[in-house]
Amino acid sequence: MSDSWLSEFAPRLRELETRNLLRRRRVVVPENDAYLQVDGVSLLSFCSNDYLGLANDPILRDAVHAAVEVYGVGAGASPMVSGFSEANRALEIELARAVGLPRALYFYAGYATNASVIPALVGADDDLFSDSLNHACLIDGARLSKARIHRYEHANLAALEALLGASTAHRKLVVSDAVFSMDGDLADIPALLALCQQFDALLMLDDAHGLGVLGPQGRGALAAANLVDDQASDRILYMSTLGKALGVAGAFVAGNDTLIEWLLQTTRSYTYATAAPALLAQALRASLTCVLGPEGDRRREHLQSLIRQLRSGLSHGAHPALDACGWTLMPSTTAIQPLVIGSSTQALFLTQKLRERGFWVPAIRPPTVPQGTDRLRITLSAAHQSSDVERLLNALYELAEEQLSATPR
Repeated sequence: MSDSWLSEFAPRLRELETRNLLRRRRVVVPENDAYLQVDGVSLLSFCSNDYLGLANDPILRDAVHAAVEVYGVGAGASPMVSGFSEANRALEIELARAVGLPRALYFYAGYATNASVIPALVGADDDLFSDSLNHACLIDGARLSKARIHRYEHANLAALEALLGASTAHRKLVVSDAVFSMDGDLADIPALLALCQQFDALLMLDDAHGLGVLGPQGRGALAAANLVDDQASDRILYMSTLGKALGVAGAFVAGNDTLIEWLLQTTRSYTYATAAPALLAQALRASLTCVLGPEGDRRREHLQSLIRQLRSGLSHGAHPALDACGWTLMPSTTAIQPLVIGSSTQALFLTQKLRERGFWVPAIRPPTVPQGTDRLRITLSAAHQSSDVERLLNALYELAEEQLSATPR
């Protein structure tokens, strides 16, 4: 075994640990509000994508309990066999209506959706254009498609325009996150759409972190950009996950009827995987009703107030120790608020020190983010209170002061 390539895994793991890049899972049990029991310790979580605090809402639990009585627990087969329940059908209709597009297709998982939908759209001899900060599932989908991949500098529309203009491919696909998951900034969707119209390309937009939070009634990035109904349906394939602001699981794509029918017929993760259970679809229908209603507006308003509070407390000049340490809050108007620290060692150290003070704030390291931009990824939720944010700010101030006092002058 010592001469086998299989013996290489142990030293490779040790190398990851030496570079502070070894990841460890934590065992989590939800508590009240934004608290989680993590490895047996109660912590105030600032690392969840449950942006509206719906994951443990009694309305969703009640919907699941009622669904179990009707549908049981499992789906039993793929949607193309016998797994397409009445609940799943109703959810697709309601999702399409929510995002202002003609038709939606509901998948069991977000990663599988993007990794599988992209190869159903383009292949060899086609050109695919990808923002350099796109999520890993979009990158993997692009690779699996075997299309020619053109990565453009993050949000650089001039670079994208030049690439599109130089393309001679018959089929062209532009792929972009709507909200970038590690930076929290927004894509310029109207400008992306205009380029796609100019160069006869399809725009695939991943709105995983926008649906439920952005736009009127939380209808997502297209609504926030005033691109709804027929204005966008012929040129955009909209995708979003359902385990973040909606608090459940799964994903969907939406677009014009012909495009969605094509994906239904050709997307491998839809054809060959067991369908999402009906109990999840029913929970999502209850969540969607909440998101689109007055309660959703209340939660979004509260979330926005927390975002303003945190940004004010971490902005340049808010506390001298923060500036002296060189910690930099990235520009973001979303619930994702990255505080760039600069090194894996320091980011991990701060995560541990915050943990000792009762907070769970994850350190994000390469390859998830570029080298030298290691950060604390602070995510806010409507489940937080203003006092929670104030406590986190005070803890960060204390840690910054401690770092300065420990630094040789």
